[in-house]
Amino acid sequence: MAIRPRKPRTSSARQSGAPTIADVAELAGVSAMTVSRVINAESNVREETRETVNAAIATLNYAPNRAARNLAGAGQVRMGLLFSNPSAAYLSEFLLGGLDQSSRSDIQLIVQKCEIDDHERDVAERLIAGGVDGIILPPPLCDSRSVLDLLIERNVPTVVVATGSPPAEVAAVSIDDRAAACEMTRHLLTLGHNRIGFIEGNPNLTASAERLEGYKDALAEAGIAFDEALVASGLFTYRSGLDAADELLEQDDAPTAIFASNDDMAAATVAVAHRRGLDVPGDLTVCGFDDTAIATTIWPELTTIHQPIADMSRAAVEMLAGILRARRNGGNDKRHMTLDYTLIRRQSDAAPRRRPRSRARATASD
Repeated sequence: MAIRPRKPRTSSARQSGAPTIADVAELAGVSAMTVSRVINAESNVREETRETVNAAIATLNYAPNRAARNLAGAGQVRMGLLFSNPSAAYLSEFLLGGLDQSSRSDIQLIVQKCEIDDHERDVAERLIAGGVDGIILPPPLCDSRSVLDLLIERNVPTVVVATGSPPAEVAAVSIDDRAAACEMTRHLLTLGHNRIGFIEGNPNLTASAERLEGYKDALAEAGIAFDEALVASGLFTYRSGLDAADELLEQDDAPTAIFASNDDMAAATVAVAHRRGLDVPGDLTVCGFDDTAIATTIWPELTTIHQPIADMSRAAVEMLAGILRARRNGGNDKRHMTLDYTLIRRQSDAAPRRRPRSRARATASD
């Protein structure tokens, strides 16, 4: 009996030469099922394997077949990302991470801006009415009680990011802000600074309080009494950093180092120091928090705490996808995830040296 030759595949992917899930699996050295789990943002995949598969996807420029996923019953997930952040650098990194992960997982990410303490509940209502499957809340909305109460009341799957006190009813991704601030303050103490100024963040954010507590913890460890005069209020904005730095440097016994709760306020502190004729770090050490783009675009580059903002956003998308999968199966996948931070030392810190008080109190008009 003659054997008929097998017909070649006629799928659109093969005809167009587009890479397939099998191509990705072959390049990554894993099964097609594992590739599928990574594409669907499932949690039961080792992080090393996930990175290998994502690298293969990027190398091949592979696009998941949405029609095939719909036939399999998954459909396309629609996530809402509600934001209101005064730091453009922070927001940029957060959006890049979220958009990258949603694209890799074939998730539609609906990004919506709103103003805090204005109409954030109304915007959240519109997202819910628009049929989003779940919502991600980066700071400062991660601590907005009105939005959180609405989402909990409506039973909308939610992931909050970078809150210092995640509610039990929602999932969360964060770092240990208190430990990070404590480590930075210890670093300044090790350099020999005993009068360390601290610029608080927005008082409405729980992470601000955690960072202040970390600063206090390190002082207590070193046997140094907490001095309220060395703490200035900020709002995580560059403008507020200018005012706070002026307040600290105007003191008769000004601090030799200033630790700002984010990089925007730290950059503002460097600007104030330069305006007053102070050398950074020769006359004044300045440190920040977040490690956003501004940390390496000013001079001197900032010593800061690296908060993995883009990775936190990616983790939030993946976590929310897991919650939605668990709900479809009648389960619950809410959890709190803590990612690692890193102290990054650059050119803005040094051991203290005595400086003439006249220079420290110089004004802009001088």
